[in-house]
Amino acid sequence: MEWEQLLSLRRQGDKNKRLRVEQDPTRLGFEVDYDRIIFSHYFRSLQDKTQVIPLSKTDFVHTRLTHSLEVSVVGRSLGRLAGTELLKKYPALAQTHGYTFNDFGAIVAAAALAHDIGNPPFGHSGEKAIGSFFDHGPGRRFEGQLTPPEYEDLVRFEGNAHGYHLLTASREGVPGGLRLSYATLGAFMKYPKQSLPHKPDKHIASKKFGFFQSEAGDFESVATELGLLERNFSGAARAWHRHPLTYLVEAADDICYSIIDFEDGINLGLISEDYALEFLIKLVSGKINSEKYRSIGGKRDRLGYLRAIAINSLVQDAVRIFMEEEEAILAGKFSDSLLDRSAYKAQLRDILDLSVERIYQAPEVVEKEISGYRILSDILDVVTGALTRRLEGKNTAYDRLILQILPEPMDTAVPESLYEALMQACSFTASLSDGAAVHLHNKILGKQL
Repeated sequence: MEWEQLLSLRRQGDKNKRLRVEQDPTRLGFEVDYDRIIFSHYFRSLQDKTQVIPLSKTDFVHTRLTHSLEVSVVGRSLGRLAGTELLKKYPALAQTHGYTFNDFGAIVAAAALAHDIGNPPFGHSGEKAIGSFFDHGPGRRFEGQLTPPEYEDLVRFEGNAHGYHLLTASREGVPGGLRLSYATLGAFMKYPKQSLPHKPDKHIASKKFGFFQSEAGDFESVATELGLLERNFSGAARAWHRHPLTYLVEAADDICYSIIDFEDGINLGLISEDYALEFLIKLVSGKINSEKYRSIGGKRDRLGYLRAIAINSLVQDAVRIFMEEEEAILAGKFSDSLLDRSAYKAQLRDILDLSVERIYQAPEVVEKEISGYRILSDILDVVTGALTRRLEGKNTAYDRLILQILPEPMDTAVPESLYEALMQACSFTASLSDGAAVHLHNKILGKQL
């Protein structure tokens, strides 16, 4: 892979190549990507979507929105630091093509900002709830009417793939969705493969999938423009190696959820402060100003001080690994996440293990995830029924009422296939905020007028 090609400013529908040297310095293309994402209504809905604690009433617990903003900030730092080193290694990128270290930061920041934009309500249990509806619930009846890849998209419903759909799906009068640059779309794509084959190897890019059948052709165009290397699986659909900057987007996410979810657990009292500080101090040992630390009186301020040191240490380490492995990444020969190679891997594993035990499996979390399963299943049952019966010309009076609450153009435009109808139902459900899902569920069950 070549950096000049990987940094493509092309957008869907462009007739001519966009050159970096011709960009308006006050309105750079990669910065436009960030703006388009942050002003989208899909992004705004993240303010009421679960990061760790579903439907928490505590103001200092992170939502998907605050998490995404923080990941974006860390991603920008990672991109700028890596960009500075890359321009030293490849001076023609700056001297001939006009790229700056800020371009790398802007790409990573935009992709990181959008990294959770497709996640359903109620955290990762929302993905499982949608998949379970089609694998074990009422949606199982559709299996024989779909191709294996189409059915796999549903039973393994993936927030990353839904995010790509939201960013790129054309709507009436809005071709190409947000029309982000191909460089940002490439950096966003953590798993550049379809749902089948499922985990064909242990490569980090095979852990999940990144686009649905409906976007397969679209992503092929993006991959071709960027010059992504293909990965070959026997008799399987096309797949590609990651865009190199995806590793930095992933690192930003890994750093934030490892440290900041842990901080949320402390603030909620799920992890004692003394116990938690012991774990954090191991991560930042040798970098603490003891006099300054002892002068900090409040728990949140002490945690904030340790958090800042921890994030900075992990950022510096991730950039070091990225630059050491940059040639292997470009050649498609790097198969781990950056933090899997981190000097702090053991300390991060201890923090994550404690977070799983004390936070992710806390009764408050589990109980609300159980409710989320039922809420999403009931919504899907009603919406899939209304959309599929309309497709068959058999919709009922109740179906017609349900269709009126769906957003444009789902309320009137009849999908062309069963797969499209089911994906519309999944996208509608996954795009709901936690509160909106609860409100709609109450309406459906007649608990609220």
